[in-house]
Amino acid sequence: MSLSHLSAPTHGALDARATGVMALLCLLWSLQQISLKAVADAASPMLMVALRSGIALVLLAGLMARRGEAPQRARYGAGLLVGALFGVEFLLVSTALELTQAAHVVVFLYTSPIFAALGLQWRLPAERLGALQWLGIGLAFGGIAVAFLGGQGGAAGGRPQAWLGDLLALAAGAAWGATTVAIRCTSLASAPATETLLYQLLGAFVLLLPAAWLLGEWRFSPTPAVWAHLGFQGVVVSFASFLTWFWLLRRYLASQLGVFSFLTPLFGVLLGVWLLGEALAPGFAAGGGLVLAGIALVGGHAALARRLAAVRGLAPR
Repeated sequence: MSLSHLSAPTHGALDARATGVMALLCLLWSLQQISLKAVADAASPMLMVALRSGIALVLLAGLMARRGEAPQRARYGAGLLVGALFGVEFLLVSTALELTQAAHVVVFLYTSPIFAALGLQWRLPAERLGALQWLGIGLAFGGIAVAFLGGQGGAAGGRPQAWLGDLLALAAGAAWGATTVAIRCTSLASAPATETLLYQLLGAFVLLLPAAWLLGEWRFSPTPAVWAHLGFQGVVVSFASFLTWFWLLRRYLASQLGVFSFLTPLFGVLLGVWLLGEALAPGFAAGGGLVLAGIALVGGHAALARRLAAVRGLAPR
């Protein structure tokens, strides 16, 4: 779910309904990698992502046609850039899933807010980082180092190339962060959410489908389980969950929704252990904890700053 970075008009503070829906979305997004990994022997993750993107693309195009929406020519260049970055992100993710555990992929992928914060700090003066965000970035990068060097290395899941899968997942997080910066700093910043999603799905489909064929990742066994996972990926994740996210953004404060960003990798780790039987090395568990803490600080710094100010009796009036 590479859309948590999009901005949109916001309104009220989170209520019980929004909190429940957001928690459900985080659970669904964490299941993306678990689902792909679960059927990886029967269906290539790269091909699955290409096919799910095609399914969601058809559904989204139908929705846009019904609403009378169409991409604007002036945004084609920005759309090409964002679509390419989105495609590269999932090219890296699908390759990483072949080499390392799903829990590792979801943690390293969701370092994206860290890369986005650094990129936006460089490009937009209004996005200057505060002390708590810098602390979060430091914790996250320290956690990455611990996860790589603290004993998990190439032994994750007994795979000698697991370190490469982890590295590719981290690169995917950087690509997601670059997508955030591209959207915020181009004409897509004012585009409808459906148009931005259209470019991303198109980029993933156009890039990953031929890549799967060229790289020999064309396996697809049409079993009931594979079809069920593909339906979940295409209809539930890539289409319905993203549109629900946009619905939340139009009604609630984006800064408060961002506080939930750490839940997806947390759910991903727990589900990887529970559903796939993945074992967590102590080094990765410690490093992953630091990464989650860093993501929480970067995403929830505003709420934490308000709470600290209130405790000190300095809440703004």
